Amino acid sequence: MPELEDHRDSSGRNETREERMDRNWGELLQELRVLQTGVQILAGFLLTLPFQDRFKTLDDYQVTLYLANVVVAALTTAFILLPVSVHRRLFRKRLKETLVNSADAITKIALGGVGLLSVGTASLVFDVTAGREAGLTAGGVLLALLLVLLVYVPLHLNRTAEDNPSASRNEE
Repeated sequence: MPELEDHRDSSGRNETREERMDRNWGELLQELRVLQTGVQILAGFLLTLPFQDRFKTLDDYQVTLYLANVVVAALTTAFILLPVSVHRRLFRKRLKETLVNSADAITKIALGGVGLLSVGTASLVFDVTAGREAGLTAGGVLLALLLVLLVYVPLHLNRTAEDNPSASRNEE
């Protein structure tokens, strides 16, 4: 009886390359679902504002910031939908690795869009309710915090894992 091929990779998972790509694709879809919900909530909030009486009292800066937020919300939504469109184009062409790699890059851009949308929306709300200085301060503080949380922390964790070869590493 021939020996069965061992499909274990360095993560200790018993999966083929194709199975790993399928798992990675599923994980990316879950992440995109989370992003989509956040963007839908912020975009829905933004889309209701012009129908409020107070919207007519916004100054030029506030209207520009509002419109920039609407553009960022629309572009971020497009980036969240892009992996699905790519999947439709690559479906059944045996290009799962290309799909997963491109969706990974696209998801990072979408994360940046969600961060910008959060900063812009918070800045607008603070500007309208507490004044220009409060809006700029809130936007700046939130931008700094999001840069730390969304950029520095993942890079730091990756660097720490690379510097500690004895740590258990699971291949994505």
